[in-house]
Amino acid sequence: MSRIGKKPVELAKGVTASVSGQTIEVKGPKGTRSFTAGDNVSVTVEGNEVKVTPRGLSKIARQQWGMSRSMIENLVTGVTTGFKKEMEIQGVGYRAAMAGNVLKLSLGFSHEVNFEVPKGITVTTPKPTEITVEGIDQQEVGQVAANIRNWKRPEPYKGKGIRYKGEFVFRKEGKKK
Repeated sequence: MSRIGKKPVELAKGVTASVSGQTIEVKGPKGTRSFTAGDNVSVTVEGNEVKVTPRGLSKIARQQWGMSRSMIENLVTGVTTGFKKEMEIQGVGYRAAMAGNVLKLSLGFSHEVNFEVPKGITVTTPKPTEITVEGIDQQEVGQVAANIRNWKRPEPYKGKGIRYKGEFVFRKEGKKK
């Protein structure tokens, strides 16, 4: 039995959900998101809750039960509060700035890196050494943050690079004479 799947997903105020076949659509103050559940689970909306139940006791049905419930909960969270990834830049002369829909990164290369921000994602730079990625799709927010981080990953000797806020970078000792 799935401990996660058993719990119903509560809909916050101002959020509506509708089911048509295996697709659930959630509308909220930040936008609209939808998810198509597998054929091994059934999704129902009862009042202020969304319930997911497995069709049968096969291993695949039990796996999709908890996963579908988590995906629906992420839809509700996305349309109410949204998702956010905070990143920080460390290194002398390393900085970021927004120019329209382009994130300009100075990362010690001979040129500036221009990162085009996709639709549905908001990138802000509260300080020149901080980047905030926000949106209603958790997967897309994480992917954009990972793409930004891949331009200059934190290196273990001096710790220079782009890292997630609160990320621990294992430091190595340099050469000895």
